[in-house]
Amino acid sequence: MKAAGGIIQVVVANRETLQASYMPYILGGGLFIPSSQSVRIGDEVFLLATLPEQSQKIPLTGKVIWISYKDIGEKPQGFAIQLIGEKGSYYKMEAEKLLAGSMSLDLPSYTM
Repeated sequence: MKAAGGIIQVVVANRETLQASYMPYILGGGLFIPSSQSVRIGDEVFLLATLPEQSQKIPLTGKVIWISYKDIGEKPQGFAIQLIGEKGSYYKMEAEKLLAGSMSLDLPSYTM
């Protein structure tokens, strides 16, 4: 994760990271971003995010809904956003395609 002029770049390198980062139980989809960046609940953030096996950077907007202030075991410091808008819907759809069949499994999550 890198911040460049207010835009955060997020590369989700593999399906395991996507499984741990994606939050299907959030209305519209949610995404956890490992980061030490200071944010507050309700802040709107802008991301350029990639999905595993894709090079396309998807511009996303989201509202901060979760903050983890420090690393706790396998849960990294960072924050989660609720995806907003058309690109958020696209990211949700693509993430769920990649995770088809594994979203109901009890795999590690960066959040709950």
